[in-house]
Amino acid sequence: MTIKIALWLIWIGFIGYILFLSPPSQPSTVKLLKNLFTGNWLEINPIILSLFSLIGIWIQIYSCLIFADGRMQKIPAWPFVLASTATGVIGLIPYLALRESNQEFSGKKDAFLKLLDSRWTGVGLALSTVVLLGYALLFGNWGEFFYQFQTSRFINGMTWAFCLFGLLFPTLLGDDMARRGFQNSLLFWTFSLLPLIGSVAYICLRPPLEETSAKTAPEAFA
Repeated sequence: MTIKIALWLIWIGFIGYILFLSPPSQPSTVKLLKNLFTGNWLEINPIILSLFSLIGIWIQIYSCLIFADGRMQKIPAWPFVLASTATGVIGLIPYLALRESNQEFSGKKDAFLKLLDSRWTGVGLALSTVVLLGYALLFGNWGEFFYQFQTSRFINGMTWAFCLFGLLFPTLLGDDMARRGFQNSLLFWTFSLLPLIGSVAYICLRPPLEETSAKTAPEAFA
């Protein structure tokens, strides 16, 4: 119950921060979004482009855990993941707060779960992460980024959302490790305390889910 309360407080606090305490919206945000969605990426600071793309990586990492977890929950997982594609971590936190701890998986994996459970999916996410981080570190304008972080609501909120994805990952990690027979406290803290790198490493290294012949809970993706 304490974790659930903390998650709701984080959710409310983050929304309140974005609305009332973050820097004001800037007219340049419209141009930035237009460049992002039209592929005019040469006009965008590589750090901002990488950060925006890494939010997408985070959503995919969470999906690799949430849809298997959602199989054993009373609430479906897909509406929250869908919401997160538009709102980022704001759309995902309510699922983390509403779900119940469960360390089992029952039934067969459909094609979608097999894709999310595949080690090749983890490898793809890892390579994409390395490329995006390298692109930001090597070619990014850090002075411009810090200025925009201080003056732009969009950049400021996206940066804090990125951090929250890393902070909240352990809320799913322990159960996912347990349902795979991968329980190890040292590895848990290693994956948890290495932001993004630890999370994507876990997706690459975790054993696959074992299928069973019977289902004890409704599928989250039904």
